[in-house]
Amino acid sequence: MSTPTSSSLGASLGSSSRKIPLICSGHSRPVPEIAFSKITPDGTFLVSACLDGKPMLRNGDTGDWIGTFIGHKGAVWSAHVNSNATRVATASADYTARIWNAISGEELHLFNHGKIVKSAHFNPDDHRVLTGSLDKILRIYDLNKPDAEPTKLEGHAQPIKTAIWASDGNMIIAAGQDNAIKIWDARDGSCVKTHTTKSPISNVEISLDKKHITTSSGKEVIFWDAQSFEMVKSFTVGVEANSAALSPDASTFVVGCIDHWVRVYDFTNGKELEVLKGHHGPVHCVRYAPDGSTFASGSEDGTIRLWQNGDVKAQGLWHEATKEHDTPTKA
Repeated sequence: MSTPTSSSLGASLGSSSRKIPLICSGHSRPVPEIAFSKITPDGTFLVSACLDGKPMLRNGDTGDWIGTFIGHKGAVWSAHVNSNATRVATASADYTARIWNAISGEELHLFNHGKIVKSAHFNPDDHRVLTGSLDKILRIYDLNKPDAEPTKLEGHAQPIKTAIWASDGNMIIAAGQDNAIKIWDARDGSCVKTHTTKSPISNVEISLDKKHITTSSGKEVIFWDAQSFEMVKSFTVGVEANSAALSPDASTFVVGCIDHWVRVYDFTNGKELEVLKGHHGPVHCVRYAPDGSTFASGSEDGTIRLWQNGDVKAQGLWHEATKEHDTPTKA
């Protein structure tokens, strides 16, 4: 693992209510994906993919650097952490997906693909990893038999951009560049549903309440029932959305936008509640922490920012940020 970097408060305050993020630096190129771990006995962790080819693991509460996974020879498009935060899966432009020991940083498994790998995601049982590639094929790798050939699911007409496991560990939600989201049954390899969208889907997540699937496509954020995979509601936002995530209590959702801003909306009626400025490039990914107290955003500018969810509170590293005209301190 390489040299650590630290988080800092984003800027000095002009008013006591202004929302200031913790800025997590260290990456040198755009951040296309971030993922929080579940709450573990050792805390919460945050993993980030980066086009600099060096995915990182951080403390999910403070943003402090823990380690960098060294070995990819191309941009890393996806990163995911398993349920107990002991393993990290990454997908890369070097035609590989890799599994890492999250404690030591050691590479455990390397899975070769024929083209760029855009997505890697652990099954809830932690024994399988799903990948999606530009060769239009979904692959399922059994980590108990890492040398065995993967199970392949074929049927996408365009390259796959994102693919995740549903919370039951049997169904797969995948989307590519063909304005469609497909639902697959991993038990028999069948595609059970296809929904067409107005624009290509840029992001898919299983919400922390386990009841919703959230997708972003163009200016539309769509919420689907996580059991029936049918649409629940959709909202049109004012600017193109790269990513969207639903809060754990399903009261708000956050959107990362191409105009460099992060926006928060009311899940009930779609009303815009907050516009958070600070990034210096399009926001590619957003995710809520598992306790819902914060959310994170990753950007073209190479930074990750941690934001308080809801009203500004004098807590932890944000304590000084609630004092008017105070100077930021290092984390």
